[in-house]
Amino acid sequence: MKAYLFLAGSCAAALALSHAAGAQSAAHNETNMMTDDQSAAAIAYPETRRVDLVEDRFGVAVADPYRWLENDVREDQEVAAWVAAQNEVTDAYLATLPGRETFAKALREVIDYERFSAPQEENGRYAYTWNSGLMNQDVLMLRDGVSGEGRIVIDPNQWSGDDTIALGQWDLSPDGRYVAFMQQDGGSDWRTLKVLDLETGETLEDSIEWVKFSGLDWDGDSQGFFYSRYPRPEEGQEFQSLNMNQELYYHRLGTSQSDDRLVYATPDEPKLGHSAGVTEDGRYLVIFSVEGTEAREDVHVVDLSSDDWTPRPLVLGRQYSWMPIGTVGDDIYFRTNLDAPRERIVKLDASQELPEPVEVVPQDEAVLEDAVLKDGVIAVSYLADVKSDVRLFGLDGTPRGNVELPGIGTANLSPGADEEIFYSFTSFTQPAAIYRYDTASGTSAEWAAPELPFDPEDYVAEQVFYQSKDGTRVPMFVVHRRDLDMSQPQPTLLYAYGGFNVSILPGYSATRMAWMEEGGVYAVANIRGGGEYGKAWHDAGRLQNKQNVFDDFIAAGEYLVSEGITTPDKLAILGGSNGGLLVGAVVNQRPDLFAAAIPAVGVMDMVRFDQFTAGRYWVDDYGYPDREADFRTLYAYSPYHNIESGKDYPPILVTTADTDDRVVPGHSFKYTAALQAADVGDAPHLIRIETRAGHGSGKPVDKIIEEYADVWAFAAANTGLDVSE
Repeated sequence: MKAYLFLAGSCAAALALSHAAGAQSAAHNETNMMTDDQSAAAIAYPETRRVDLVEDRFGVAVADPYRWLENDVREDQEVAAWVAAQNEVTDAYLATLPGRETFAKALREVIDYERFSAPQEENGRYAYTWNSGLMNQDVLMLRDGVSGEGRIVIDPNQWSGDDTIALGQWDLSPDGRYVAFMQQDGGSDWRTLKVLDLETGETLEDSIEWVKFSGLDWDGDSQGFFYSRYPRPEEGQEFQSLNMNQELYYHRLGTSQSDDRLVYATPDEPKLGHSAGVTEDGRYLVIFSVEGTEAREDVHVVDLSSDDWTPRPLVLGRQYSWMPIGTVGDDIYFRTNLDAPRERIVKLDASQELPEPVEVVPQDEAVLEDAVLKDGVIAVSYLADVKSDVRLFGLDGTPRGNVELPGIGTANLSPGADEEIFYSFTSFTQPAAIYRYDTASGTSAEWAAPELPFDPEDYVAEQVFYQSKDGTRVPMFVVHRRDLDMSQPQPTLLYAYGGFNVSILPGYSATRMAWMEEGGVYAVANIRGGGEYGKAWHDAGRLQNKQNVFDDFIAAGEYLVSEGITTPDKLAILGGSNGGLLVGAVVNQRPDLFAAAIPAVGVMDMVRFDQFTAGRYWVDDYGYPDREADFRTLYAYSPYHNIESGKDYPPILVTTADTDDRVVPGHSFKYTAALQAADVGDAPHLIRIETRAGHGSGKPVDKIIEEYADVWAFAAANTGLDVSE
């Protein structure tokens, strides 16, 4: 059974910027910084209409003068005109910066390497995604046999003239004949589901719409599959309206979507989302129901051999996470944080109603991050100080040794055919390679790996630990070229996420490599709110504890300065989605600490985030704006509401996209308008708005290169990084 998928919210780690991403004399730095005619004093920002809109919230007068910018840019001509005017100003400014072409060239070079996903095996066929290097979209490849020659079976680069339609989730049928796949148009979270016959090469007439945050899994007979969808939105509200009343359906091949069988729905609880997976033997459908981004599920099972498919409860109460890793007979094995904040493995008897969990692998001091079950072997990937450690266990929990990894980095596991488990391995200086582990012999062999356009030994990644404001010990990675003179402060980019239990793990990023190739330092802070140290680490950075996240990030910047790695006039910060919120909040709190800030697709209005698309799911991490205690916490750090006139803010480049229906672009529009209207100094405060793009996934490589050439040039110009043309 494949792990179920539920991506409601900005909890998808990394998002746009996680793919990102010698000493100079003072005189040289001045030459490399913005010239006076590039300052905000010379920038004529577009005029933004301000309205007198004030709401009373628990006795607080909350002003929202730019609410009209929440309107969909595709539906509102005034918003569209504002977007065009802002992009014109931003493009003119970016055109003055040195280094755009240098970074674009560097990005093309470092991105031009083969990229593979771990394969899915069904009936001797192995499917996986692949990119030769500069393909705008990854293609789907197929091998007949584990060592067969790969061939392209789906090429999204043929789907549109601008390469903005991407391959989303896909799944091979158990007989290996079909692949069900999703198309993602323009970066939107909405998906269209189709089916390819691998024998004939023909795409079937089956087509399913209004799929979002959905699992995808075939029945055991390869006759159809299970998926989740929402009701069709009202005309013109496709990218704005709240996502409610998700339902689980079964589609039989050769039939119309209107004939699909409703399997599970909860009309009395419209906020619940539902996803499902089928056990390897095809016997059970396992249904997961969750209300927010916090993994607290109800679990039901359906005996697919029965006629009525009546769901039977396996776990109720929505208190703990339940992630399936495999099945043996009626026993379904799960990762869970039930009585284990760092997670453990238990099994539940699917033939029983509400069975008692039986512990198989107890909680460890390390955090259980990933696990699969295959041929009586449970492979578990643990996090020990944010680094992977893969251990093996028998079905009774007996230790059976370790998988020796290629180095210090991140391993992700996936099951293969009999007696094989695949894992990908990556580090800050090593792109992902795929390895095949033989469960019978206990040996690993490289299955697919790229030829690199650089030498990983030319770079060094160091893990350090620093103290946050309240004394908490926080880890951080610092990565740079080995030949960089670290005895002198260097231009540095500091990245973090800090939310939704997402662990920011060591992993290769071509966009980040382009920054380092030009002599910059890149730092990743593993701040609270993530899952690096289990549920307690997450809880310490959410709801009423959210300020800890900002304190941790500020302390990371202070550490980099105190250790002489950089200085405030050489330190840029960036983050995406929840990380964009992070950047916006800390700039308000410590504008003096940073030379530049780049908040991407950020959640900037913490009073109204729950009013749009998937925003209502995020209350698990942020709280409920309509509850007084939560409101007061949210309002106190909301980036849009806490811009402080009279302080000098650093240069800020906000980035978003017109088709972002995860964090609607109105967040970034309103924040930018408020920045430009405030008395916060003469530094440029600009917004870059991408077209035909969304929250980050599915973005063509060409657009990624263009975006990061702009972003890195902005960061370089404001941190003194010497970028030769």
